[in-house]
Amino acid sequence: MTPLVLVAAFTLAFQQDTATKPKVQDCPMHDAHSQMNERGERAMGFSQTTTTHHFLLKPDGGVIQVEVKDAKDKENRDNIRTHLRHIAKLFAEGDFDIPMFVHDSVPPGVTEMKQLQERIHYTFEEKPNGGCVIIATADKRAIDAIHRFLRFQIQEHHTGDSQ
Repeated sequence: MTPLVLVAAFTLAFQQDTATKPKVQDCPMHDAHSQMNERGERAMGFSQTTTTHHFLLKPDGGVIQVEVKDAKDKENRDNIRTHLRHIAKLFAEGDFDIPMFVHDSVPPGVTEMKQLQERIHYTFEEKPNGGCVIIATADKRAIDAIHRFLRFQIQEHHTGDSQ
C-alpha cells in the first residue's frame, strides 16, 4: 500500500470508530458539570470558564480562591471580588443558599458550618486577579465540616486541588 492509501484507510477507520463512540458532551457527568457551571454563572455573576476556582485545606480551615485566567479581564475580576465579599458575609451569617443552588444539593459540612457559625471566621482578601475567602476556626468539629465542604467543592469543580 502506498502512504496515501494508508492514510486514507486510517482516516476512514478512525472516523468509523469515533462515529459510534459517545462524545464527551454525551456523558451524564459532563452534562451535570455543565449545568453546575451554568447555575454558577447565574449565582456568582462571572464566567466559570474564564476563571479558576481553588479550594485549599488548611489546618485551621481553608480558602476559597477565584481568579481570572486573563489578567486583562477586569470585568470578571471585579465581579469575582464582589461575589467573594458577599459570600464571606453570607457564610458568616450561616447562609449557604448560593452553593446549595450552584450544586443543586446541600454540600457536605454545611449543616455543621451553620450550627457552628459563631465559631468560624470568614475573611475576604483581594488578590491581583480576583480574591479569596479565608475560613478559619479553632473548633475541631468546625474544621472537619469546613474540610468536607471544601473537598466537595474540589470534586464538583474538578480543580485538582489537594484533598
